[in-house]
Amino acid sequence: MLSAMEFSAGQLVGLARTPMSGTPDHQSLPGVGGEEAWVQSRHWWVSGPSGQNVTMDEGGVPLLPDSLVYQIFLSLGPADVLAAGLVCRQWQAVSRDEFLWREQFYRYYQVARDVPRHPAATSWYEEFRRLYDMVPCVEVQTLKEHTDQVLHLSFSHSGYQFASCSKDCTVKIWSNDLTISLLHSADMRPYNWSYTQFSQFNQDDSLLLASGVFLGPHNSSSGEIAVISLETSLISGNLHRIGDITSCSVLWLNNAFQDVESENVNVVKRLFKIQNLNASTIRTVMVADCSRFDSPDLLLDAGDQAGLPCRVFDLGGDTEEEATDSGLHTSGSGHVKEGLRRVFDSVLDGHGQLSDCALETKVAELLAKGHTKPPECSDADTRNKYLIFTTGCLTYSPHQIGIKQILPHQMTTAGPVLGEGRGSDAFFDALDHVIDVHGHIIGMGLSPDNRYLYVNSRAWPPGSVVADPMQPPPIAEEIDLLVFDLKTMREVKRALRAHRAYTPNDECFFIFLDVSRDFVASGAEDRHGYIWDRHYNICLAKLRHEDVVNSVAFSPQEQELLLTASDDATIKAWRSPRIVRVLQAPRPRPRPRPFFSWFASHRR
Repeated sequence: MLSAMEFSAGQLVGLARTPMSGTPDHQSLPGVGGEEAWVQSRHWWVSGPSGQNVTMDEGGVPLLPDSLVYQIFLSLGPADVLAAGLVCRQWQAVSRDEFLWREQFYRYYQVARDVPRHPAATSWYEEFRRLYDMVPCVEVQTLKEHTDQVLHLSFSHSGYQFASCSKDCTVKIWSNDLTISLLHSADMRPYNWSYTQFSQFNQDDSLLLASGVFLGPHNSSSGEIAVISLETSLISGNLHRIGDITSCSVLWLNNAFQDVESENVNVVKRLFKIQNLNASTIRTVMVADCSRFDSPDLLLDAGDQAGLPCRVFDLGGDTEEEATDSGLHTSGSGHVKEGLRRVFDSVLDGHGQLSDCALETKVAELLAKGHTKPPECSDADTRNKYLIFTTGCLTYSPHQIGIKQILPHQMTTAGPVLGEGRGSDAFFDALDHVIDVHGHIIGMGLSPDNRYLYVNSRAWPPGSVVADPMQPPPIAEEIDLLVFDLKTMREVKRALRAHRAYTPNDECFFIFLDVSRDFVASGAEDRHGYIWDRHYNICLAKLRHEDVVNSVAFSPQEQELLLTASDDATIKAWRSPRIVRVLQAPRPRPRPRPFFSWFASHRR
C-alpha cells in the first residue's frame, strides 16, 4: 500500500485512469456519468490488488488529507481533476472546491485576474463548464442549396425560421428544426435584381423584408437598405448629390402597410436630412430601443480603461461658442458670409493652397453653419430610440458612427409630410453623437438589450492624416471588435481580436456580426467564424469554412445554436457540445403496457 507521501500528481492521474477491476467499496457517486460527460465519458476507479481501494486504509480513513489532495489537484488540468473526482467521495468533494476551479478557470482561459466572475454565475465550476460545454462550436449540418456566395443570415424573432441572401439572387427561408430544411426560395432575377444582400423579419414574423442590388438600364445599378425597426414602420434612405464630393442623405419613415387609406393619410415622412462631406455617405442603418436599457447588466467594466482613447463626441451639449467653432449649430448669416469672404480672399490672394476638394468641403461646412437644425432636447426620463448608422467626415471610407435620437413625436408618419416642421433656415439636421473609430468600419451589431454596440473596424495607422478624401489611409489586416455603451456613450471594453481581413479600402466589404446574451460572433476573411465571451473578452471558438465568412447569426431563443454563411456557398449550423450530447443520447424505449391496462382501455 502506498503511503501518503508517495503520491505525486502523475501517480494520482495514473491511478485515476486505471480501469475498474473487481467491486469497489463505495456505491456509485451521485451525479457521476451525465454530469462529468462534458469532459470525460468513461468512468474510472482507483483499484489496488484484488480490487482493494487504495484511497482508504483498512479502517476506512483517507490516506491523504484534503489539503494535500487539493495541492496535487492544483497541478492537474481540468479533465484530470474531474477524472480524479470520480475515484471516491473525498476526492469528489475536493475536485469541486471553489478555489480550485477559480484557479483552473483563470489558468485555462488565460483571463486577467482582475476580471471578476460573471455576475450571473453561481460557481466557478459551473462557469468553467459554461465556457467549455455551452459554446456552439460543433458542426452539425451543412446547407448547400445556394449556388453562389451567401452574404447574410437573419433569424425570425421566434427562432423557428431564418432567411439567407446570396449572390445567386435568391432569398431562401429555412425551417429551424433539429434538422434544418428549406421551406421556400424566391428568385429575384425576374425583377432585374443583380443579387440579394440583406433581410429582416418584422416584429411578429409575418413579413420578411429583403434588399438587394437592382440592375437598371445601361447596366446602371442602385441599392437601398431598408430595415424594419419601428413596429409597423420601416426606414429608407435617398442620396442626393450637391457637389463632386458633397451630398446629403435623406432618411424616411414609411408605413409597412400602404393600402387604399394612403390616398387620405400620410404613409411616409421625412425624418432627417444629413449633410455628407468628403464623399462620405450614410450606410448600415439600425435602430436601438433605449427603453430596454434596464435589462440586467451582464457586461461589467473590467480592467484599466484609462488607456482607451476617447472616441465618442457629444454634439448636443456644446456651449454656444463651441457650437460656432464646430459648425454644427445654426449661426447668423453674417458669420457665414464673413467666413466665405475670408476663404475666397485667401484663395484669390494665393495664401491658401487649397485643392478643389478641400475648397468644396470648406464652403459646404460654412454654408451648413447657418442651415443646420441643432439636436432637439428631450426629457432625461424619456425612453426614446436611437438611429445608428455608419458615416464619415474625412473620406468615403466609413470611419464614424452617427447617432441621432428619434423622439416620440417623430415615430409616426402623421404630421408634416416633408419635414415642414424644420425652420426655413434649417436645411440639415445635426447629429446627437459621433463615434470616430479611426479606421474602416466593416460591421455593427447590437446586444439583445440594445444597450451595447459592437463594431468591427480595421484600424488606420496611428497618426495618419487624410489628405485626399478619395485616398483613405491603408487599413490593418487585423480586425478590432470595439464595444460602446449607448447608455453612457463611452467605450467600455478593450478591442476583441483574433479575426482578420485582407481586402484593401476600395474593395472592403461588410462582415456581419451578431450578439447573444453571453457571446458575440463575427465572420472574417480568414475563412473562419469566431466566438468571444462578452464578459471575459476571450475568444472561445474558431469555426472553419472554405472561404470568407460573411455573416453569423445566433438563434434568438437558443444561444447554443449559431449559423455561419460563407463565400463557399454554404451555410453551416453549429451547436454546443452539451446540446450535441443530448441529441445523440439514446432515447429510452417505451415500456410495454400491462395486458390488463391495454385490455381495460379497449373495453366498451
